[in-house]
Amino acid sequence: MMNISSSTINGVTTATTTELKDGYDLPVYGLANGTFYSIHVPALICICFSFTCVISVITYSFYHQHISTFFKWTKCERFAVYIAICDGLFNISHFSDHLHIVLTKELPTPKHLCAFYGFLLAEFVTAQNLLVSIVAINVFVLVYFRKKLDFGCKDYRLLGFIFGAPALGLTVTAGLGQLGPNGSFCFFDGVKGQIANFIYTTILLSAITITNILLYVISWFRIYRETKAIKKSRKSLIASHRAAKTMSLFVFAFLVQWWAMATYGIWQWVTDVPQTLFHFVTTFSNLGGVLNGIVFIIIVRRKRYGTDSSISIQYIKESTTDKTVTMHRKLNSQV
Repeated sequence: MMNISSSTINGVTTATTTELKDGYDLPVYGLANGTFYSIHVPALICICFSFTCVISVITYSFYHQHISTFFKWTKCERFAVYIAICDGLFNISHFSDHLHIVLTKELPTPKHLCAFYGFLLAEFVTAQNLLVSIVAINVFVLVYFRKKLDFGCKDYRLLGFIFGAPALGLTVTAGLGQLGPNGSFCFFDGVKGQIANFIYTTILLSAITITNILLYVISWFRIYRETKAIKKSRKSLIASHRAAKTMSLFVFAFLVQWWAMATYGIWQWVTDVPQTLFHFVTTFSNLGGVLNGIVFIIIVRRKRYGTDSSISIQYIKESTTDKTVTMHRKLNSQV
């Protein structure tokens, strides 16, 4: 059941006290005030741009490196692919959702289809959030302890956690009927799924965002302090700094993508959410592929010009070995 004040969570103020059974009893957001297309059309455009970047990242990655050596790629390169996959699957499900609403001006039916859209949306959003959090932790550990997290053979620990944990939680959520339309798209049911919505979008996303900001700031402060204090650093320390800086880009992209959603999640439980903030949510949250595509371009450029941290130590060793071998060959030829 949702009363009048609760119905404003999605920016819709109703003047009725009719009992609401589920999200389908909510009016489609934007139809009443003429902002329907200004919400969904920009969202669809952002999703298309994002998906184009996702395809470009994945295609470039596997074109220039063989898939059989994937787990020998640098962590940054693998992270870029994992995040692109999350973005791509998120884009597909959310595009279908938005397109259905634009074409019919109704919330997707049957309810199981909308719940399925909501499951996919929440699954891949949460998986990406957890992945970026692990990246932030990895940066922190690398900078402060000069160690790297062990993700297990073929990253099974990492993948099992970021995809398995959300899937388990959302399966329970779906079983309790908490997934469905919220008046704007399919996610957590706007009437029956308020508890799940509060847990996922307010508590979880806000906690992840704040934690990532703290780890990001602390790690960069350490890098700045060490760089300033040491004029001639050890090559391993330089490599650690470069690795941390590169992986921190994923954290920064995450903050740009999800700051609006985190703010929205907190704001909606305090007072009515301004429509401008809702527009920010539908824009920034759908630009993940673009933001992570920019990060990927930076990684590729650094690797191409020999500044990629993940290969710097190996490059130094190989370079030294090659020079030694070349010197011996020259001496032997002279003899």
